Amino acid sequence: MVAELAETSKLEIVSLVDNTVDFLSSNSRKEVRTFQHSSHWHTGLPCAENGFSMYIKVYSSGESHSILFDAGTSPDGVCKNAKLMDIDLKSVGFVVLSHGHYDHFGGLVNAVKTINRPDLQIISHEDMDKPRAVANTKGDLREYPTFPKSKELTPANIINTKKPLLIASNLAYVTGEIPRTVSFENGLISNRIYKNASWHPDPLILNERALVFNVKDEGLVIISGCAHSGIINTVRYAQLITGIPKVYAILGGFHLSGKEYEKRINRTVKELRQISPELIIPSHCTGWRAMTTIAKKFPNTFIWNSIGNHYLLGSS
Repeated sequence: MVAELAETSKLEIVSLVDNTVDFLSSNSRKEVRTFQHSSHWHTGLPCAENGFSMYIKVYSSGESHSILFDAGTSPDGVCKNAKLMDIDLKSVGFVVLSHGHYDHFGGLVNAVKTINRPDLQIISHEDMDKPRAVANTKGDLREYPTFPKSKELTPANIINTKKPLLIASNLAYVTGEIPRTVSFENGLISNRIYKNASWHPDPLILNERALVFNVKDEGLVIISGCAHSGIINTVRYAQLITGIPKVYAILGGFHLSGKEYEKRINRTVKELRQISPELIIPSHCTGWRAMTTIAKKFPNTFIWNSIGNHYLLGSS
């Protein structure tokens, strides 16, 4: 299926929540600015946590739309970091959730309260609010924090979709469920979901989606939450549904941490070489082994993401 993803003349992305902060290291890429605000230094710096959130502003033909992609782990992390970076969350018209794990929706309730717009749309999935857990080798479950109740998210409108969905005047594409076509990108065997009054294996975590943009003269920008579906599966599906082969940037969690996932690193690097993006910005759950490997293999393409990184993509 090919849909009409409109070109954006300019795309701004700010890292609101990630596992690391690094306000001092230099970066030679013209697309990247790091957090600097003299009045905040040492007295109120943005904080890292094991979670993920990006603030995105997409432009075209005199209009712009603001999108919050995921909402971190802690109840107030997203809102506090946004305030410290002088980002007005009230401009957000869409909240896109990548999947139903707590490190991506933990700050959702407070974010919705801060945005406080009756026209706010939360793009979700019908299984995203189901209880989740992870099983150990004995089969014992460790349950995750639960998704907010719909009444906690008023006045926002919740839109559940499994299929690809264009939003923001067709300038942003939510992938919907991502097919697993790459042989080495298997699921999370220990993952569980509570449905129909009992716990069930949920290795594929089908509720995960990515967010895609088309930057004029540059190509696709693909933002992943955790890539439980596999980062290569994610990129290939984005190319398929948009009909655009050229990839400019890949950002977000690649989920290559942990003994089982680390086995995928070299094959992932090989596939990334074929895709040949201009920017590779892995973060959150990618893991230090994958990070260092990607940095070595793509020295001019890799960017270490930090909270406060401000990416400016596009020419106007």
